[in-house]
Formats: sequence, C-alpha cells, structure tokens
Amino acid sequence: TIQERNRSLDQNRKLWACLGDVSRQVEWHGRWLDAESWKCVFTAALKQQDVVPNLAGNGFVVIGQSTSRMRVSEFAELLELIQAFGTERGVKWSDEARLALEWKARWGDRAA
Repeated sequence: TIQERNRSLDQNRKLWACLGDVSRQVEWHGRWLDAESWKCVFTAALKQQDVVPNLAGNGFVVIGQSTSRMRVSEFAELLELIQAFGTERGVKWSDEARLALEWKARWGDRAA
C-alpha cells in the first residue's frame, strides 16, 4: 500500500511560528499559555482526543497524537485550524507565520 508521508520539517517550523504568535497574543480562559500548551489544545481539538485523570488524581492529562506522526494532510488541517482560530481572535501574524500561511493557502498540501 502507498501511504502519505509524515509532516515535513518545514511544516513543523511553520507550526511553531504560528503557535508562538498565538501564545503571545491570545489569553485562554484567563491564562496565557506557552506554545507547547497551545499545540496540545489545537491537536486535541483536531483529533477530538481523550482526557484521563493524572497519576496523582489532582488533574487531568490529554491523550493525544504526536504531530511528528501526523501525515502531511493532517498537519495541513492543523495549520488551518490554528490560522482560523488566530484570525478570529485578531492575531497579528509574524512575518514567518504569515508567509507559512500564505504558502499553505497557495499550494495546499504540496506546501510541505
């Protein structure tokens, strides 16, 4: 069988540019999240992931998918989700993120 390749390093770079912009500009339920936390929020939304109690019983853990295992098309969906979310909340995209999003809009999944 032919399988779609996993996300590229270039896609990953684009992801972190976008996550950085969101983390600096969007407050989430009274909290400022770092880029890594935003990645968890977005991948959980995209994959409708599960939540389980943590080992100490005083919090929760999201069981999710690693972005490094995402196929190119899944990763493109993730970038689209982040763009839509950020745009709705007035995020001013950095040059790197804006170029990544424009490239994705123009070339689609081939932008990997």
